[in-house]
Amino acid sequence: MTPSPRFFYLSDDVYVPDRWDLGTPTDDQGRELDDYLFKKGEPVSVEGRLRVPIRAYDGKVLDFTEAGISVPVVSAKTASVFSELAPHDIQLIPVDVEAHPEPFFILVCTRVVKCIDDARCASVQYWKPEDERPELTGTYRAVYGMRIDPSKVGDAQVFRPWGWVGLMVSENIKQALERVGATGLHFEHVTGPSELTPEQKERQLKSRARRERIDSARDAFWRTLGTLDSSIIPIAAYGSWPAHRQVWRIIGRPHGHTLLVTDGLSDYFVDQQEDSVGFGLELALETDARFKHLYKSWPTQLLQRVSTEVSEHAHVRQGVLAGLFSMEVSGEGMPKALLSPEGRVAVLLGVPTPSLPSHFAMPDGQVKLITVKALLPSELAYLLEHGADGLAELSRRFQPSTEPHLSRSRRAPVVGSR
Repeated sequence: MTPSPRFFYLSDDVYVPDRWDLGTPTDDQGRELDDYLFKKGEPVSVEGRLRVPIRAYDGKVLDFTEAGISVPVVSAKTASVFSELAPHDIQLIPVDVEAHPEPFFILVCTRVVKCIDDARCASVQYWKPEDERPELTGTYRAVYGMRIDPSKVGDAQVFRPWGWVGLMVSENIKQALERVGATGLHFEHVTGPSELTPEQKERQLKSRARRERIDSARDAFWRTLGTLDSSIIPIAAYGSWPAHRQVWRIIGRPHGHTLLVTDGLSDYFVDQQEDSVGFGLELALETDARFKHLYKSWPTQLLQRVSTEVSEHAHVRQGVLAGLFSMEVSGEGMPKALLSPEGRVAVLLGVPTPSLPSHFAMPDGQVKLITVKALLPSELAYLLEHGADGLAELSRRFQPSTEPHLSRSRRAPVVGSR
């Protein structure tokens, strides 16, 4: 009896240390393209040369990377495997990756197969009319523990399942990519019986319900502050955050301002059974500056660096929760106006403001919303000279402003020369 063919869900290996981070593809005019254009399962028509920017970090180059939101970008040796073994299933679009002259391609899968085996998946959820997304009604909203029916795949070597954007590859493709030593690949087996026991499935379902409850509550609060952008600044599925997922959200505020917030420092601890609000805090940095690529802007980088300090050091969290707190982080990529003589940037955490609440309620407790304000070098010098008394005085001097928490690189200092 001929064994059933095996297929795999191919995705980006986010656990590669010091890896690069690629942003959303742009056209030859520098305009961002819709990520979904490359994930619909059909050929893409483009004019001019496309480009992929470095988003947050230019580290280790990978042969397979999901740029933007799940847009596959592949090296020449990876592209050759796909073009040789699946020429009728894919399209390769040459693309220039910022600061990297070697050839890269956007990998477009051009085949869609209706093959998800609902009964064998751990669980599936569909978009319903009451979700008020008519363009998605009837398609998959979530697929957990995916299993497909290989008898419905036919001769496809690379395809996307109908109703879902995952990229599936045959075992032949998987083995060929492994033979050439392609990096950045993560394969998840999607054929055959589920590898989860009934008990494991039950635990996963409970875990997902737990996460959805937390995410829904926090999203509801974010929407009280402004217009919550549906996009996210990239998730990093590792690190010292409570649920080991690092997420930053974008909220549109009045007068064209942008509020950047951490979204996960108040997650429950993933390795504990008890429900909690994690570290009991989230960070918020508001700016009135406008950026072409917000995800690689200095406010985003600053918030990310501050959140790393908060998540990795208990004494920092204790200080932040206790009241006003200052710290310095790397000034790499920051505006010169913010740099100290040592090339660092100082921030003041916890500046009170009338336009943001100091706390918000989650299902499992109260969470402190802590503002992050970038300081000028003269203000840092003032803090270093006056110590704890300087924190309160500096915060007091910011208060006459209607938005004392606002981070700007161009403003008059509230201490020293003006």
